[in-house]
Amino acid sequence: MTVGLLLPSLFSPSLLENSLQSRYNFPMKNLLQLLAVLLLSFPAVSQQQADLTFDASVKNPAYTTTHPKVLFDEAHFNFHTTTGRYKPFADLIGNDGYSVTPNKVKFTKESLSGNEVLVIANAGAAQATSADRTKPAFTDEECDAVREWVRAGGALLLIADHAPAGPAAAILAARFDVDMSKGYTADPANYERVVLDASWIRFSRQQKNLGDHPITRGRNASERINSVLTAGPPAGQPGWGCLFTGQSLKGPKESTALLALSTQAYDVDDPGNPEKAKMTSAAGRAQALAMPFGKGRVVVFGEAAMLTAQNHKLWHELPRHR
Repeated sequence: MTVGLLLPSLFSPSLLENSLQSRYNFPMKNLLQLLAVLLLSFPAVSQQQADLTFDASVKNPAYTTTHPKVLFDEAHFNFHTTTGRYKPFADLIGNDGYSVTPNKVKFTKESLSGNEVLVIANAGAAQATSADRTKPAFTDEECDAVREWVRAGGALLLIADHAPAGPAAAILAARFDVDMSKGYTADPANYERVVLDASWIRFSRQQKNLGDHPITRGRNASERINSVLTAGPPAGQPGWGCLFTGQSLKGPKESTALLALSTQAYDVDDPGNPEKAKMTSAAGRAQALAMPFGKGRVVVFGEAAMLTAQNHKLWHELPRHR
């Protein structure tokens, strides 16, 4: 049996039916141990690169005379930046008429003033290789400043992937009564059938797990979103799903689930620690939500790859480790 078959098994829909675990009589502990070894053995997997060939042009920009100011956070060891993996995102909203400025300082009333939108993508407390990377990325004072800025009319887009991004951003999400699972999410009821990996989650109007909201409706039919796939790796590479899958979210009652998880969805808290890793239900949770907050708005995504365009090395291009 190949590594490619074993690695996605933690997030396979077959956990509930026709599982690799039962088929090959592998206890869950062994699967978790194997996943941990592979996570440590392939450091190059995280070397995502922006797709510089992505067409970020906008035929009918939303803003042509005025240009709302977007502050894009780069002051908190962010994995995604305007010149890095989120360059396609920054180029796209720039072409849509927004004025994008990288943020290089801590959040304060003064640093946020004058901006209409704040974007935070996979912030961290330290570099990704640091032992401190899962500590809170923001101070209490920063969180308070962002909350009050939103309450006064600002719009926050908070994007936080699975660990370590989830634990790092949870302190800020909590200011808006949003709970982050901080783990790795899979949904056996709505997985992408092409790759047979439950961490590749398909949300669509047909499946009735894509929320109806101005964000998904768009301004007209050409902007209407009918289907979303979270996880982001190249099709046909099932082993990638468990490395790039997102986390689950739970918002307050006034929030709208943009990407709703099924009753079969679950979170794995720490696949890197197989002796203690636990699976918990993610039923009633989501991978993206939107809500009003005071005079402002908050949108939270629990998976980052779907909001940009990236190139990835494939498994067969990576060096072999024994």
